[in-house]
Amino acid sequence: MFDFQLESTDRRARAGTFEVDGRKAETPLFMPVATKGGVKTLTSEDLEEIGVQALISNVYHLLMRPGIEIIEKAGGLHDFMNWDGIIFTDSGGFQMIRKGFESSIDSEKVEFKSEIDGTRYEMTPGECVKIQERMGSDIAMCLDHCPSYPSERKEIIESLERTTSWAKRCREAGSTVFGISQGGTISELRRKSSEQIREIGFEGYAIGGLSIGEPKEVMYEMTSTANEVFPEEKPRYLMGLGSPVDLLEAVDRGTDIFDSAYPTRNARHKSIFTHEGKIRIDKSDYKSDYAPLDPGCDCPTCENYTKAYIRHLCKSDELAWMRLASVHNLYFIIDLMEKTRKAIKENDFKRFKKDFIESYKDS
Repeated sequence: MFDFQLESTDRRARAGTFEVDGRKAETPLFMPVATKGGVKTLTSEDLEEIGVQALISNVYHLLMRPGIEIIEKAGGLHDFMNWDGIIFTDSGGFQMIRKGFESSIDSEKVEFKSEIDGTRYEMTPGECVKIQERMGSDIAMCLDHCPSYPSERKEIIESLERTTSWAKRCREAGSTVFGISQGGTISELRRKSSEQIREIGFEGYAIGGLSIGEPKEVMYEMTSTANEVFPEEKPRYLMGLGSPVDLLEAVDRGTDIFDSAYPTRNARHKSIFTHEGKIRIDKSDYKSDYAPLDPGCDCPTCENYTKAYIRHLCKSDELAWMRLASVHNLYFIIDLMEKTRKAIKENDFKRFKKDFIESYKDS
């Protein structure tokens, strides 16, 4: 059972809650990416401690390893991962546009080759949803066809038509499914895809095929276009977005749910989020800096460790620094979403967004 309640709006920005099979989450919601069943460097206990409500895993990767039978024998993804929050599963459609990914696509199915052992697989849209349900996913994402950026109009139309056709078959196969709109960066095609996905009818609606290299202003425009079409009473999900400023811009355009590896990937590359912008923790400036990563943060890392210590671990190749940095960056985004929700409910989002962006140097 899936239920979404829209609680407050501040212009286009929205705050709500959704529940699926007894598990609840508040929106705006950010989900870390547990592609292969785990968020890199972090445990499920870490995620719970810093307030993560939901995460997203990838069917393609989990099908390759450990395989669906292993997950089923464990009792499903929740038991396998020791995670009691909400689990979304992505279909793996994004993998199709990866350079070097061996696949073939037609109107009926996707065929692909395992990068691990060379095994060949084929997957229809209905099978994709059924596999997600067998894994114990709470919310399954439709199999969609994501065009690369840039693409010719003809390619975008072909991907749009295939995405709609597949979405109908995914709807028939599953009970709690989010549809995904495509349409590239052409407004009329983005609107057309969003309308077609809306007409099929899903528990929620996702915006796919963005944040893959297009200019930010174009991404914002496509987000607005899709959200203008999607029903107000259902959650709206922009896939693959994770930078603090982009998240606020997307909330301002009516989006509720996000996912990205951006916070943890930045952490592993020594880039730390602070309320004044990003810093590089390996810089010599922090060799004897005994302040926390961000004085305005109360995450477990900032409450217990200093810049000097984390820099020392980093320069000494002691891997614990990656976990400490990842905890902080992910907490920063989760906390930002909580504060955004509060601002929306207090009709103060415009000021909150302005103040945050003015102080945060996104370089």
